[in-house]
Amino acid sequence: MRPLITYQVPAHSMTPTEITLHQKSHELEIAFDDGARYRFPYEYLRVNSPSAEVRGHGPGQEVLQVGKKHVLVSGVEPVGSYAMKITFDDGHDSGLFTWDYLNNLGKNQSAIWQDYLHQLELANESREPFMHGGGKHDE
Repeated sequence: MRPLITYQVPAHSMTPTEITLHQKSHELEIAFDDGARYRFPYEYLRVNSPSAEVRGHGPGQEVLQVGKKHVLVSGVEPVGSYAMKITFDDGHDSGLFTWDYLNNLGKNQSAIWQDYLHQLELANESREPFMHGGGKHDE
């Protein structure tokens, strides 16, 4: 199946050459000019948003994002030649995903995701929207 949205991005140092939203699999695919290619689940991008709402204004001020398993991307727009703004269907649209930040999310995706799952477990929270705030429920 053909992806819904594909953007061609001019090649510069450490920038994407292509960004594709795969609406069926709920993933954003990004190819960089150095040959790296990553596929990010929308949930992964949402819970790792570089916004102050998620990351806080300094160390120790991070806010664990819960209940985002089914979040969708409703829009993507370029910001200059260094970043993109992602709008999620839960209304979150702050924070700029710079090319460097996305490259880091890609290179360290497994470790970042495992850390997120561990933080959810420690907080007795869930990825499911209806389960957050009340701890884990029987599945």
